[in-house]
Amino acid sequence: MPSNKREGIYFGLMMVFSMVFVMFFYNMYREGLLSTLTVSSALLHFALTFIVAFLLESFIVGPIARGIAFKLPYDKSKKVYVILAVSTCMVTGMVICMSVFGLITALLSNSLEGPLLKNYFMLFIQNFVVAYPVQLLVVGPLARWVLVKFIKKNSTQPKFEYN
Repeated sequence: MPSNKREGIYFGLMMVFSMVFVMFFYNMYREGLLSTLTVSSALLHFALTFIVAFLLESFIVGPIARGIAFKLPYDKSKKVYVILAVSTCMVTGMVICMSVFGLITALLSNSLEGPLLKNYFMLFIQNFVVAYPVQLLVVGPLARWVLVKFIKKNSTQPKFEYN
C-alpha cells in the first residue's frame, strides 16, 4: 500500500490505467465496436476515459471509498482485510460512476436502446462482474508488486534502521 503522496499518485495511476485498459476493451468488445473503431478514435476515447477515471478516483471515489473502508468493522491489523475492504469500496464506487460515464457516451452516440434506468443497471452489473475479479486477482496484486519492487525501492524517504 502507498505510504506517502508520491507513492499514492503512482499507485493510483497504475491502478486506473490498468483498470481502464481492461474495462475499455471489455466494453468495446461487448458493444461490438472493436472492429469499427479506428486506432486514433480508440486512443482518443481511451484517453478521455482514463482522464475521467483518474479524476474520479483521485478526488471523489478514492477519498470516499477509503473513508468508508476504514470505518467498516474488521481487523485493520490484517493487511489482506484492508486490501479487500478498500478494493471492494473502490471498485463499487468506480463502477457506479464509470457506468454513468458509459451511459452518457452511449446517449451521445445515439446507441442506447430501451429505458435509461434499465440500461444503467445492466451496465453496472456487466461491468462489476468483470471489474471486481480483475481488480482483486490481477490489477491490484500487480500494482502492489510494482509499487513495492520499483517505486518504494527508489523512494527518497529516509529509511530507519534499528540496532
